[in-house]
Amino acid sequence: MNIFPAIDLFGGKAVRLYKGDYAQMTVYNDDPVFVAGDFKACGAKHIHLVDLEGAKSGVPANQKTIKKICATFGGFVEVGGGIRNMDTVDAYINAGVDRVILGTAAVTDKVFLKNAIAKHGNKIAVGVDLKDGYVAIKGWTEVSDITAKDFFEEMTALGVTAVICTDISKDGAMQGTNRELYKELSGMFDIDIIASGGVSSIADVRALTEMGIYGAIIGKAYYTGAIDLKEAVEVAK
Repeated sequence: MNIFPAIDLFGGKAVRLYKGDYAQMTVYNDDPVFVAGDFKACGAKHIHLVDLEGAKSGVPANQKTIKKICATFGGFVEVGGGIRNMDTVDAYINAGVDRVILGTAAVTDKVFLKNAIAKHGNKIAVGVDLKDGYVAIKGWTEVSDITAKDFFEEMTALGVTAVICTDISKDGAMQGTNRELYKELSGMFDIDIIASGGVSSIADVRALTEMGIYGAIIGKAYYTGAIDLKEAVEVAK
């Protein structure tokens, strides 16, 4: 399994939200580029970046910082948050990003999603945020009437190769990840699933690895010291 330590960007800083609530934001580091360097030192080969301002407004706001992170980290970088048009996709890929994650746009603009896949293939992934089994959009501020199963079926049909799947109820809560959800989805669909939200212990990492999940995102647990990133990378091997 691949470990994706995460940096959520807001105002050029590394922050975390509690259950997706912008009013409950903690700044963990003023220098995200330094954080990316630490990920590298811990043996991480992948990194997951989210432009939180972009996710909320639809306008990317941390592109300069992301470009610096790509140059410093040197490994596989994926980015999501507010990517709603092809110009933004192209700009990120030209800046050295390996994979661009479409979230709200994957739900609301299927033509854009199809065009992005046609142009960039597996450099396009989809991020889906689930709340009580339904897909949430616009930085988790709206819940749609689309079920997780229906969403995954549609993404598979469209040729999406990777889905970052977040259970909002678990995100940032440090109460463990939704192992049952990921086990069920990975058993039903032939698609790379990256588990996101609530990966808060080495036991979570081990359980997801044993399931054969493609990847796991580690966010708050890294910043609080609940997970030793070096250990997580070794366990996931």
